[in-house]
Amino acid sequence: MRSVPSTLIATGSAMAVGPSRARVQLKPQVSSNTRFVDGAWWPRSRNLSAELPALLAALRPRLGRIERITYNLSIWDLAVRKAAIGDHVVRLDGFFSQAPDLVTVVGSSGRTRLTLLVVPPETADVAAHRVLMTASRPDNVDGTDVLLTAHPVTVAAVVGGEFVGEPDRAAERWEGDGGRVYEHA
Repeated sequence: MRSVPSTLIATGSAMAVGPSRARVQLKPQVSSNTRFVDGAWWPRSRNLSAELPALLAALRPRLGRIERITYNLSIWDLAVRKAAIGDHVVRLDGFFSQAPDLVTVVGSSGRTRLTLLVVPPETADVAAHRVLMTASRPDNVDGTDVLLTAHPVTVAAVVGGEFVGEPDRAAERWEGDGGRVYEHA
């Protein structure tokens, strides 16, 4: 039996599951613009036209009718200028000047919008999940550079019974603060 893909959207402490495949986490809805990301999206590919239907279906409860998407032209495959999503047309505006790790989704009449951090599709599952969760915390005010560099793209593995892939952050902090990692001779 095949299972139907679903979307997990976290909005504060409540989670809703919808019928799409988008991997997106949102901060709780607030009345004022925080000037930071409103959450994060982890697409499965760089094909914006293919990824948008699931993302927009996931965001529709929050934004209502979606009219416009802005994105950086250099990180996405060539996309159409207008896309029929559901029963209406969404305008896709690509800019080289937009931050490459952001997409902006604009709702009805331009009054509602979400700025989402784009987690690169090739990011390892554990690292991507951490970025999604961190970016969607209500108190998070980190910039996109901090969010993405704090959780680098790595592929974790177990070699000889030992976990490898992620650097030892505690040891790095200790050495950076003047400590020294003990090396057995």
